[in-house]
Amino acid sequence: MNTHNPNDFRYRVRRSDEASARFDRIPLAVRTLSSNTLFQGEHEIGIEHHGALYRLKITRQGKLILNK
Repeated sequence: MNTHNPNDFRYRVRRSDEASARFDRIPLAVRTLSSNTLFQGEHEIGIEHHGALYRLKITRQGKLILNK
């Protein structure tokens, strides 16, 4: 079961200075791209990072897998 929440990438959790363990959510400026924009109808793309080639693939179940 996948419990991933895409909104988790848009906030940073900060513990307040109060004695209680209260957390504040601070909005982050994260650039977000649609997978449709990235893949443009394909099921696999290559990503070059620091001289290494990574492959980002869409599985038959519609999930993403990143391989080196």
